[in-house]
This record gives sequence, structure tokens and C-alpha cells, in this order.
Amino acid sequence: MADDQDKDSKTEPATEKKIRDSIEKGNQPFSRELPILASFAAIAIFLLFFAYDTGIRLAGFLSTFLERPEEWRLETELDAISLYQTVFIEIARAIMVVMFLLVAAGIAASVFQNMPRFVGNRVMPKFSRISLIGGWKRVFGVKGFVEFLKSLGKVLFAVVFLYFVMHDVDVRLLQGMVTHPLSFGHVIRDLAVELVVTVTIAMVLIAAADLLWSRYHWLEELRMTKQEVKDEVKQAEGDPILKSRMRSLARDRARQRMMAAVPRATLVVANPTHYAVALRYVRAENAAPVVVAKGQDLIALKIREIAEEHNVPVFEDVALARSIFKQVSVDSMIPSHFYEAVAELVRIIHGSRNGAKTGKSHS
Repeated sequence: MADDQDKDSKTEPATEKKIRDSIEKGNQPFSRELPILASFAAIAIFLLFFAYDTGIRLAGFLSTFLERPEEWRLETELDAISLYQTVFIEIARAIMVVMFLLVAAGIAASVFQNMPRFVGNRVMPKFSRISLIGGWKRVFGVKGFVEFLKSLGKVLFAVVFLYFVMHDVDVRLLQGMVTHPLSFGHVIRDLAVELVVTVTIAMVLIAAADLLWSRYHWLEELRMTKQEVKDEVKQAEGDPILKSRMRSLARDRARQRMMAAVPRATLVVANPTHYAVALRYVRAENAAPVVVAKGQDLIALKIREIAEEHNVPVFEDVALARSIFKQVSVDSMIPSHFYEAVAELVRIIHGSRNGAKTGKSHS
């Protein structure tokens, strides 16, 4: 009853932090049907592309081994070992491909669902896992009953699917038995391929449904109460590492915004390398010049570099650059006691521009 009430109170979807913590603990959604599907797909590939040649090779070896036993010497212990090694190698060659395909398919199915990671807690021994009472609850509890119903439904679905596809298999077997033995081998192979492919197609549908269900069920299990969400937000805001990272991101954004504003500046005052202040003055926009960017050392050099690239005048005034840098923040107008010094620089800019225009008109 308490569990039901607890589930009812979990109305909020899991946060990114809870999902990340769950994954780090090894609690990830996993469909058991996908590896089974991969195994059937591997067997189908083997039957389609490798089984015939493998069967012919193995049949040739067995015919020699069984029909002409006099060709194999068994006089000494070394002869027996040699015969054993020969038989073992032939059988290993026959099953090596299918074993490789099965292993590769299993690994691929696991990696497709979740990237592999080592989680120590998952491999640590826990006595609760070998508890008879706990095992009884897992097998005969509600969850075990649901798993039983799912397995029963999968079996019934596969049986019905196979019936509609393989209903005429007895007729085909009888027809194949009256043909040449080699032709009958092809009939058996074709039936085996159809059987495995049919089961594989059925497993595609089952695995797709189970994969979606496992993801949905996992997210439902991770749902949180409103109080848990509030506690997590408070914890995140109080985390010094997170705060430091947020401050670093804010500084990076502010720096990028400043650098983007330098090309729109009217002038830059420098000191000459330690400080740089970019000012913008457009009479229609503000009553006084506005600091659009400022910086020290490397940032100051970057401001000067961008200004020179965009033909923004740069003036070297040690006292003025240092004073504005210390007293005025970015996106703020300069105080009145800087008006006269900055106005003089603005007049120089306008004078040089007017002189350039006059020179062009005379030319």
C-alpha cells in the first residue's frame, strides 16, 4: 500500500541529473529480447551463407571417417591423439563461424542498447541476491507473474506466426524424401532457413515492443516527487563546482559578446598593451559614449587586434585607459569627468574623416 502511494506521488519526470546518476550506477534500460533476436539473426546469416559449404565439408570428412576406418591408424597412443585432434579440428571448423556470429551478435545487441561501462556495485556480492525469501518474491511476486505472462504471450505469438508460415512443411518433406539425397538436403536447408527467418521476423516485432517498453518502464521507475525535484535544484545551486562552471560559462559568453561589439565601436583607448577600452558614441543612441568592451593583457591585445582589422581608431592614453577600465563597466556610459578627454578623441576622428573627404573632393 505504501509503495502504491509512493508511486502515485511521483508525478514529475526524471531530471537529467537523476538519469545520469542512474546510468553511472549501472541502472540502465535493457531489453532481454534484443540479444535473442540478434542470436536468431546470426543463425539465419549462417544458414543462408555458410551452412551449405560447412555441411558439405563436414559430410565429406565424416564419410571418409566412417566408411573407410582402415585409413586411420590406431596402433599407438600417438595415433589416438592424432585422430582426436583431427576430429576436433574438423568439428571446430564447422561450428567456428556460427559461434563467432553468435558472439558478435550478442555484443552488438548489448552495445546497441547501452554503451558498456564498468560498475563496481553491480558485481559486488550481495547476500540479498541469494536469499530464499527474496528469490521466492522475485519468482512468484507480481513482477515475476508479469514476466511469466510476457513470456507466455511471446511463445503464443511465435507459434501462431510459425503456423501460418510453415503449415505445409509436411507436404514438402514428403516430396523431398522421394527425390535424390542431395536434393533432399537442399529441402532440409530451405526449411531450416524459412523456420529461422520466420522466427527472426517474429522476434523483430517482439524485440521492438520490448525495447520500447523497457525504456518506458525505466523512465517511469525514475520518476520523482515534486519535493525531490526541489531538493535536487537546491543541491545543484549550492554545488560549488557547478557554480564555478556557471560563472566560467557566463564569463565566456560575456567575453564573446564584447568581442562581437568591438567592430561597432567608435574608438579604442589603450595603455598600450595592459588595458584596452572600446567606446561607442552615436549621438542618436546615447547621450554619452558607452563602453562596449574592455579587457586586460591578452583580452586587451585581442580588442586592439579586432579594432585594427575593422579600421576602428586606436588611441594610446595610459591614464585615460586605466581610469575608464577601473571605473566604468561594460554597457555603461562614461561619467561626466571623462567627457572632455573622450570628446577630444572623437573630434580628432571626425577631423581626420572630414580631411579625408575634403582631399577626395579636391582630387
